[in-house]
Amino acid sequence: MRKTIGEHCHILSRLRVNSSLFDAPEKHCESQRGRPKKYGYKLGSAKTLAEQFINLTTTYSVSLYGKQRDVLAYDRIVMLKTLKCAVRVVWVYRKSNWVALFTTDLDLSVEQIIEYYGARWKIESGFKEIKQEIGSAKSQTRNPHAVTNHLNFCMMATTVTWVYADHLDHTPQRCYAVNNRQHFAFSDVRKLITKAALDKDFVTLCPKPGKPIHNSFISALLRMVA
Repeated sequence: MRKTIGEHCHILSRLRVNSSLFDAPEKHCESQRGRPKKYGYKLGSAKTLAEQFINLTTTYSVSLYGKQRDVLAYDRIVMLKTLKCAVRVVWVYRKSNWVALFTTDLDLSVEQIIEYYGARWKIESGFKEIKQEIGSAKSQTRNPHAVTNHLNFCMMATTVTWVYADHLDHTPQRCYAVNNRQHFAFSDVRKLITKAALDKDFVTLCPKPGKPIHNSFISALLRMVA
């Protein structure tokens, strides 16, 4: 992946419980024979280290799932043979379980690693919105360029929808209300846009056939996609 994208690309994911972790190699002296070691002493698996580090945890305040939460975590830079490089591993302890996260970006803080991993559900929700809500998975085209254009239009529609939601003065009302939650769904914003499209002033954005469209907002978006 780095050969194709470059060294600026980093990985942040969950670590397997049976992954073997190693210490950093000792500095190689010129008088020593042989090539320098790539890995240090074997520290153990992620599971055994989680049991050792449970008493060394620190409380961090992170933003997870729309709330500010306090979590217990411990981090350490180790070597991972599967990636052949140094990674920062963060053990996050919950009430009766734990999870180990790792990243190749050693500049990230513990709070950033936890928050970035916690945001993965928003990424999955975005895929669902583009595929099901907008309809990118229902393309009937077979031409590669047509498929690409269809996906670009779907992504544009999703972006415009969330830009519209970001400029709303009030939080949209959920169709299916959930107790103690103020978040709204993608479908709620779509209904607001549908209601706004029925307004008499909507022709300023989507002019009727036969009228000039040089200043149309929609035509500007189409030119961007093209």
